[in-house]
Amino acid sequence: MTWAQVRAEIATQLQELVDDQAKVERLMPEGRFELQDLRFVADYNRDNAEEIFTHLHYLRSARPGAINYALVDPLYGRPVSLCSVSPLEWRRVGRHIASRFEIAMDTVWDISRVYSFDVAPANAISYLLARVRSDIRRRRPDLQLLTTAVDPNLGFTGASYLAANWNRWMTIRPRPYLYYRGRYVSPRQLRTEFATTNVAELRSMHGGDFGLSRTQLLDSMIFCCRLKGETEVVPAGLQHRLHR
Repeated sequence: MTWAQVRAEIATQLQELVDDQAKVERLMPEGRFELQDLRFVADYNRDNAEEIFTHLHYLRSARPGAINYALVDPLYGRPVSLCSVSPLEWRRVGRHIASRFEIAMDTVWDISRVYSFDVAPANAISYLLARVRSDIRRRRPDLQLLTTAVDPNLGFTGASYLAANWNRWMTIRPRPYLYYRGRYVSPRQLRTEFATTNVAELRSMHGGDFGLSRTQLLDSMIFCCRLKGETEVVPAGLQHRLHR
């Protein structure tokens, strides 16, 4: 790729970002608020949450059928920080939790999406996670555990989860990122749209619009939080490294 092509691609991506923000402008909070002034909303509007996750979250998609939570501003009810929760679908993670921690997979739910706007106050996500835990524990006493995946390759550290008393229980070997026409796509999105995640197969059927990252990646981290009682610490040396 020439420098001219690189510049053109960057310009295209910047314009797409501007366009995406414009599509959810009516939902974007204005001004800054103190954490104690934000209002916690359970069952936050699904359509609004899906718009935000689809246009602003790095995965560019919402998890179908998820329950959405938000901290909203006190003036207009616009979300400042929000997340979605849904049953755990990652079977490899679920099997490991069941075998090592004796927690059945059907009692585990996943924080599948998290997004905070730039105006969010410090500790907004950890506060939101604590409120989510309390609400799920109340409405679903049969559930035992919450999980989430944190990707350090995107700059995420899991600090908000640690601040909300979650702990890292395992890591997952990385696999190359998948790209379609220069934009990241998740395996779920590829399966939904093209019925496969095999890049060679996709290229043979649809041309050269598909690519893989080539840089060496770090493991994803799986953080967990028990819904009842304290979440035990698993020392780094005892954490299993799972294959994809």
